[in-house]
Amino acid sequence: MLYDAEKGEITAALGGDLNLSRGLAVYREARFLQVRDLLRGADVGFMNLESSVHRYGDGTPTIKAGPYITTEPHITEDIKWMGINLLSCANNHCYDFGEEGVVISNHYLDEAGITHAGTGRNLREAASPAYRDTANGRVALVAATSMFPEWYPAKNQRVDMPGKPGVNPLGFQTTYVLPPEAWQGLRAVGRGLPFDADRERVRAFGFFTPAQTGTSSDTEYTFLGRRFIPGDRFAVQTKVNERDAEENLRQIREARRQADLVIFSLHNHEMGGPTLWTAKSRDEMDRPADFVFDFAHRAFDEGADIFVCHGPHVPLGIEMYKGKPLFCSLGNFCMQYESARFLPAHAYESWGLDPMSTPADFFDALTDQNRRAHAGDPLNWQTVLAVCRFGQGKLADLALYPLDLGYGRSRSQRGRPLLADPEMGEQILARIARLSADLGTKVELRDGRGVVTVG
Repeated sequence: MLYDAEKGEITAALGGDLNLSRGLAVYREARFLQVRDLLRGADVGFMNLESSVHRYGDGTPTIKAGPYITTEPHITEDIKWMGINLLSCANNHCYDFGEEGVVISNHYLDEAGITHAGTGRNLREAASPAYRDTANGRVALVAATSMFPEWYPAKNQRVDMPGKPGVNPLGFQTTYVLPPEAWQGLRAVGRGLPFDADRERVRAFGFFTPAQTGTSSDTEYTFLGRRFIPGDRFAVQTKVNERDAEENLRQIREARRQADLVIFSLHNHEMGGPTLWTAKSRDEMDRPADFVFDFAHRAFDEGADIFVCHGPHVPLGIEMYKGKPLFCSLGNFCMQYESARFLPAHAYESWGLDPMSTPADFFDALTDQNRRAHAGDPLNWQTVLAVCRFGQGKLADLALYPLDLGYGRSRSQRGRPLLADPEMGEQILARIARLSADLGTKVELRDGRGVVTVG
């Protein structure tokens, strides 16, 4: 054997959302340093950078709801200190500071030597794999998001026009199925109010494509931007955008030919399964939408070794597909967006705050004094770090290390991951084991960690 990489022995440590606005290297708790050592002990430490790397004043804040997340450039040194060297930038916060913010963020990550994928100056750059060379082999990352407004995606360049900076999209369509009585009632609303008439006027004007104006037929009806079809019962169906799927599968095939290990990252907020009807809060929904599973299986068949999701902000189950892991969500790894030093004026105005308000005023309003949003839900502060060890090019071992991000502590303290104590660790792993069992995967609790059956 000439090269060490021929052994196919690569270790990947995988975390969820990295909302990082403060340094990490100053802390010395033993259980925090153990998390760092797990990341440093792997060939690659992967996270989803749910932020934008820039200096305050760079870029133009986009119009959106919720917080704006800034990771100042000097904090990239703490990211590397932690052992994180592979980042997805494809998510709904990469565009917080517009197209300029996307380009600036990638520039700072390049300067820091942190490998990243999922955003770029045009679609091909955003969709293309990023590569991390390690002593044990080359690791490729393809990253996309299904959570985006229509102006976030990057666009292709032409021979006579540059492309548009943005994110690599994996869009999807939701179809709502209605039984006969509900279907007829919806059609009656469209006729009784001027929705159908307005649609025809827009079509006649000619500026919009049929896809933009929607359909009106006996088999399909677009109402207030949503697609409905008749059926025998209420149902929700999701299907991936085939154009986006083909581009991402093309890049997976490219990565498979150019790397020893291929990771596909998807940032998604879209949920499915029975809890779509029964959950009282977003965090009680426990299964991604069907299109995620469908696309993940295609990605594995085209060469992906790991498919990792993030975005629900809570850890979910694991599905094993032909010996390859689909992580339905790895929750949060760092949750520090409440430490922002500056926010745009329209963020304050959306909560009725006056021009002299401060970031603390904004987050008090956003969280209702820590009673709602992420601050009010302990599940958002309980998560895992997944460590995948490969041998001879195949997954040999998958361990889950439970993490505590400090629920209930003050804003100045909470948000960093420490290995959970035995009681919390058992609680976190038991939940993941239950959700994984629903997907046909066995997770056992051994010595404070979860061990996934990979065969």
